Amino acid sequence: MKEQIAEMESYAAAHNVPIVEKETIAYIMKYIKKNNIQNILEIGSAIGYSAILMAGANAETKVTTIERDEVRYMECLKNIKKVGFDKRINVVYQDALEVNLPKVEYDLIFIDAAKAQNIKFFEKYKNFLAPNGVIITDNINFHGYTGHSEEIESKNLKSLVGKIEEYVEFLKNNDEFTTEFLNIGDGIGVSIRKDAK
Repeated sequence: MKEQIAEMESYAAAHNVPIVEKETIAYIMKYIKKNNIQNILEIGSAIGYSAILMAGANAETKVTTIERDEVRYMECLKNIKKVGFDKRINVVYQDALEVNLPKVEYDLIFIDAAKAQNIKFFEKYKNFLAPNGVIITDNINFHGYTGHSEEIESKNLKSLVGKIEEYVEFLKNNDEFTTEFLNIGDGIGVSIRKDAK
């Protein structure tokens, strides 16, 4: 599988596809093993890189991943088949805010899609989280821009970073979840229900 992973990394670099940073996915894989995570939901498949690595962390793990971009969706399917994980990873081709998933409980939900929609993703999918489950959000630091949006000149970037800052505040002030912010990769938020045992 190492060969396929290296191929995906090269493809992502060549086609400018954002994939999860190595440090981040290493943390998540360790978390999966340590907590015996069985059922994962990923918002934002891209080319299947993180879904494959998450499924590979534990032989029992199943992943449902959602992707709205057709080119990436097709590439994702191809990569999953190549590593022989097509029975363990289910790829849903739709916008994550519009899709109606069957009511399944997930032990881990990984949010790594359109950053401006993070609050909406969190609010929608927290209802799919198992009682002791965790929601991990990637790119909380957004290349070091988060917390410095007033210094950004580009209007679009400023608006996007502003949305990420709003999300960080949303997590900090959330009555239902406690979030730990870790400076791993591009920054992650690890959110666990306050009443989780």
